[in-house]
Amino acid sequence: MTGNCMAQDLAILKYKGGGDWYGNPTAVPNLIAFCNQNIHTKISSKPETVEVGSPDIFQFPFLHMTGHGNVFFSEADAENLRNYLISGGFLHIDDNYGMQPYITEELKKVFPDKDLVELSTSHKIFNDPYKFSNGLPKIHEHDGKRPQAFGIFQEERLVLLFTYESDLGDGWEDAEVHNDPIDVRTKALKMGANIVKYAFEN
Repeated sequence: MTGNCMAQDLAILKYKGGGDWYGNPTAVPNLIAFCNQNIHTKISSKPETVEVGSPDIFQFPFLHMTGHGNVFFSEADAENLRNYLISGGFLHIDDNYGMQPYITEELKKVFPDKDLVELSTSHKIFNDPYKFSNGLPKIHEHDGKRPQAFGIFQEERLVLLFTYESDLGDGWEDAEVHNDPIDVRTKALKMGANIVKYAFEN
């Protein structure tokens, strides 16, 4: 599987454990609309929902995952996700606050021999098509921690991006949900567009 032979669509990843995988319902549709308008993607306007253990994930070059709480991958889920990622897929996990301890542990089931590593600001994902000289932007403040972008690589290719202490998805949501200023929402959407472009082209 490579990004070139799949439809350029994306899906929301449904997982077990009780965490709110369905959080930020307007976020991904708004990101899709922004990408289709500004970076000339042709993504279906309504994102699909796929389960971690389903073969359906292989139909999508990009999976988005979010939530505040617990995440659990069965061994079968972890194997399916690993096969998807090493065969050309891409997963973006956006911590909507509170997800980090759970996802860090569950990713060890997916890649026991790989660690999340912080991305350098020189990475393509911060520079194309929009430039983020300081790396991941801060969208919402929780406890004063700096935003960080972590990745898992497979043979030099970034296959998984974990965005932490940023809340990109909140910035993608409809304006009235969080009352974010337009410049903050635009910054979040531009960073999201960089992620989508990277996933579709690499």
